[in-house]
Amino acid sequence: MDCGIITSKTVLLLLSLVFWAAGAALAYVGSYVLKSYSSFDKFFEDKYTLIPAAIIIGVAVVMFIIGTVGCCATLRESKVGLGFFLVIILVMLAAEVTAFVFGFIYRGKITGDLEKTMTDVFQKYDGQSPETRAVDYLQDQLSCCGVKNFTDWEKMAWFSTHNNTVPKSCCKAANVTSCTGRVDQLDLLNVEGCEAKLDRVLQDVLSYAMLVLLGFAIIKFFGIVSVCVITCRRRRNEYQPLYA
Repeated sequence: MDCGIITSKTVLLLLSLVFWAAGAALAYVGSYVLKSYSSFDKFFEDKYTLIPAAIIIGVAVVMFIIGTVGCCATLRESKVGLGFFLVIILVMLAAEVTAFVFGFIYRGKITGDLEKTMTDVFQKYDGQSPETRAVDYLQDQLSCCGVKNFTDWEKMAWFSTHNNTVPKSCCKAANVTSCTGRVDQLDLLNVEGCEAKLDRVLQDVLSYAMLVLLGFAIIKFFGIVSVCVITCRRRRNEYQPLYA
């Protein structure tokens, strides 16, 4: 039996079997990206930054279906099934490339829009509003204070109406009980701004998602090559079974 055909069939079968695992991994990545963005949604004016995550989850759902189709086509030695499998892989590869491109586009867009939207949200801080909860969550989670740095609070209404203090969410976790938010107690405060930290977090999440997409795209490329090898080298009605 032709070694190339054996290898191609084996690759296709293994590729089909790992589609389920790949789908689960992509679903996790997409959900993780959505969760990361939704945690800080108040700071994003452009909701289209969620497009890459939505595409990833869509691809994950389809991958579970593809895994079943691929296994059946390979085990049944179906020419039609393999052709359908190839078409689906091509469509998914195109979707992943699209998500990859969107990821690059929105990496730059995140950095460009973040400062303005964050400043708008911080200015609405009053201790009770939804924006207040968003800012406190951000400063607590990222151990930061203000947009660029803690001095940004001096330009906001909260500072002047609360005895020249910053919100307690600016306090370091270890000093939260003794910290009053006074700017003359810098040793008790987080002084780094939130914009740079949030940008790093979201860039890291998006980079991780893009890396996963690239890895699965490479796997699909080998699957496409395997289908092409079988199709081009087999004679009509002479499909060589994997167990021959």
